[in-house]
Amino acid sequence: MVAGTVLAALDTVAWDGLEPAVALHPADRMRRALRRLAGQGAGATEDDVYEVYECFAPGARRLPALSAAALPFVVALAGDPDLGSRAVLVELLADLAGVAAEAGPDAVDPGWHGQWWSLRPRIRALLADPLPRVRREALPLAEGPGALLERWHTEPDPTVRLPLLLALGAAARGGDTGPVRAVVAEVLRTGDPVLRVAAVHALAAFDAEGAVHEQDVLVEVLSDPAGAPAFEATWYLPGVEHAFTREDVVTASADLYGDDPEVQLAFAVRLVTAARRSADAPLCRAALDVAWRLFTLRPSVAPVLLPLAGDLLTDPDDGVRYRAAHLLALLGRRAAPCADALAARLDDPGADEWYEGTVGDHARWALTRIGDPRALPGLVERLYEPYRGSWSRAYCTGDPRLPEVEDVLLPLRAHAAALLPAIRRLLREDGVGGTLTCPLLRVLTEWGEASAPARPEAVALLGDARTSLDAVHALVAMGPAAAAVRDAVRRCTVLDHPGNHRLVAWAVWRLGGDRDAALRTIGEAVSAAERPPHGPVDLLGTFGPAAAPYADDVRRLMERGDGWTRQRAALALWSITGEPEPSATVLAEGVRAEHVLPDEGSEGGGLYGVFQDALRGLARIGRVTPEVRATLRRVRAADRRLSPYRDYRAVLDDEAIRATIDEVLALP
Repeated sequence: MVAGTVLAALDTVAWDGLEPAVALHPADRMRRALRRLAGQGAGATEDDVYEVYECFAPGARRLPALSAAALPFVVALAGDPDLGSRAVLVELLADLAGVAAEAGPDAVDPGWHGQWWSLRPRIRALLADPLPRVRREALPLAEGPGALLERWHTEPDPTVRLPLLLALGAAARGGDTGPVRAVVAEVLRTGDPVLRVAAVHALAAFDAEGAVHEQDVLVEVLSDPAGAPAFEATWYLPGVEHAFTREDVVTASADLYGDDPEVQLAFAVRLVTAARRSADAPLCRAALDVAWRLFTLRPSVAPVLLPLAGDLLTDPDDGVRYRAAHLLALLGRRAAPCADALAARLDDPGADEWYEGTVGDHARWALTRIGDPRALPGLVERLYEPYRGSWSRAYCTGDPRLPEVEDVLLPLRAHAAALLPAIRRLLREDGVGGTLTCPLLRVLTEWGEASAPARPEAVALLGDARTSLDAVHALVAMGPAAAAVRDAVRRCTVLDHPGNHRLVAWAVWRLGGDRDAALRTIGEAVSAAERPPHGPVDLLGTFGPAAAPYADDVRRLMERGDGWTRQRAALALWSITGEPEPSATVLAEGVRAEHVLPDEGSEGGGLYGVFQDALRGLARIGRVTPEVRATLRRVRAADRRLSPYRDYRAVLDDEAIRATIDEVLALP
């Protein structure tokens, strides 16, 4: 009946000329999508509904005339009990309501709000629809806590009651919390276990301190292995197709305390303790993931995690040992008391279902971070293993994972003699285009003269544009031992690549060639360009006082440039003139707390590279002002990772920046 009415009404709308949300989905397509959906009736699938979804394009954050014209048909079909998959239409309505609430007036057609107001009775009726999933998807459409409270007293289905309770908590935020608080208190006292956990979540939405006091409820329920299946039976949220597992709820529960790392850490540790007592490996893994994520954000949690990870290194569960070894690797030298236990795990094949590598791989990495030579045999081969037979690795950057090859090997220069045979063999096997060829060449560059035995392998990689630049840098870093290959470096010049010409000329000079020719090539590039890339400026700075004829050009870039070019020019100018000023003043501008503490109000925020480059420059110049010292002390005292990443790289970045801060603060 409803479908027939919709089909007839579609032909009464003047669709032509109605502005769509996106040009790819014009009015004619919207009409056809609605017609097709209505015609499918009970046989309508989610694919049919998604075609209508695409025409509205909620992601475009616009509600133009076409959306306003189509809205009555969506509301009618969403309420049609004979239509299949209509819960997705209700989800669409919730998305559109969100767009209408957030979009500016220029993005919303004048007729939209009138249409929505006239349809409100039919939209509210969805809260009492016969289908539980429809009622659940309609919860975001409720207007205020009053409608939700009314529904709470009549809703029988547990898969709707739970998200309804969460919606009540969110709706109470910033308003009269009394009625909702009474509901939450009653559920905490008499509700079933899963609903009691949801009550704590609802309470956290409007009373964070109250949720802290109810942490015992979370630990009690979540640590009961027998109750785990109940979460998958009832913990549904609007817009999410599948139920949450107990382990998902552990993560969400920890997030309730995201503003209080001490409370969040205590929650994770309590769950780990309870999980070990009941041999509940899934809970232990979930709680360790909470602890790991917190550690990638807060350095202060290290002392608590060290004994925890050390104890779990012998856990019977592979996934628990995997996480423990990874945590110990991140703890670095703090984990030295666990060195023997880590060495005993070097051949541990245990793995986690979702993450690459083995317990042994992470134990080996942990030993390298400690500085223990027991990690060295087989290290390079194990680092290569994830790439064997493939072009790339599969991982999520927000999960525990194996580190990149460079991140493991770069700090191991002291052990170059032991590691170079395997590296040289891989360079020969991988060759041009190999997955690890360029990363390994960058390792050789960082190792400098210690990597000289790999000169033949680096020379062999000069002939291809994909590897030549990294090979050139590696050979230059080898120092006098690579002087004999100067002509081979010269021959890798790429005729139609000016940047390559400058780098090769510089490399030939560093290997004992003509300094003046190289200086002229690079200096002229800096002089000729209004805003050259910072590469030539960096190279020019390596000539020191010999580059004095180009000092004015470098000064011009320092004064008029922007971003890194200005910083690099400041450092180059100091190298050329030997005068700390004005270079130190320019570099000091990059040392701003908001660059690495973006939550302190920076509009740009997160300029970690600018901050660290400026710091390194000041360390070289040896000049630091009281203002810079004050900034560095404030940054140093902040309990947060100085990094844009949220995996192991957050810890490595943080360590590197803090070490440079300490170096600068130690300047006279």
